[in-house]
Amino acid sequence: MTQVQNPAQTVLSQDDLKTLVGQAALQYVVPGEIVGVGTGSTVNKFIDALASMKDQIKGAVSSSVASTARLQALGITVFDCNEVAELSVYIDGADEVDPHGYLIKGGGAALTREKIVAAQSRQFVCIADDSKLVQALGKFPLPVEVIPMAVKRITRQFEAMGATVVLRLKDGAPLVTDNGQHILDVTGLQIADPLAFESQVNQWPGVVTVGVFAFQKAQVCLLGTASGVKTLTF
Repeated sequence: MTQVQNPAQTVLSQDDLKTLVGQAALQYVVPGEIVGVGTGSTVNKFIDALASMKDQIKGAVSSSVASTARLQALGITVFDCNEVAELSVYIDGADEVDPHGYLIKGGGAALTREKIVAAQSRQFVCIADDSKLVQALGKFPLPVEVIPMAVKRITRQFEAMGATVVLRLKDGAPLVTDNGQHILDVTGLQIADPLAFESQVNQWPGVVTVGVFAFQKAQVCLLGTASGVKTLTF
């Protein structure tokens, strides 16, 4: 584990920490290649920082409509996944990170495309502030993207595991993802074996993507802390 110090020991806000890790992630961007870019407020800081080296990269593959728009507004070319065989690195945030690099993602509703781009990348670098580091996954509501006709049945399957399930809403109606699906937010689970859990839920008909990233875990996590950026490797 390495750490970039905060020499002045100034009090950093959560937004400051996001800016720090977004800038730190630039060291993992390979010049001359296409970078995978995730979604969310922390990733937005990375996208803003990436603009400083946009002439050194071919462009990006994005995990959401929102990130694509932000990249293009900064003059960064965005490629479709199908135009790129492999990405050298994928930079994205997380809602939870455990000590093995397993993640919960999907707070921004982009988990399906995030998992696709992560699977297409040789290295996944997670950027987050230290509030996201947990001993076991499950405190943050687990997002599950589902086909709308399966919402009630999948809800009952999670409830049978002792969980509480809420259909995510936006403006009083079910949120619709970039893929045209709905999101269930699941609480009351402690995910002791993320690989087994991800495999289990993936088998349920109607589940598009479960927000546990175990098979597409992070290899590196840049963690924003009061004393600077800590680098965790898994």
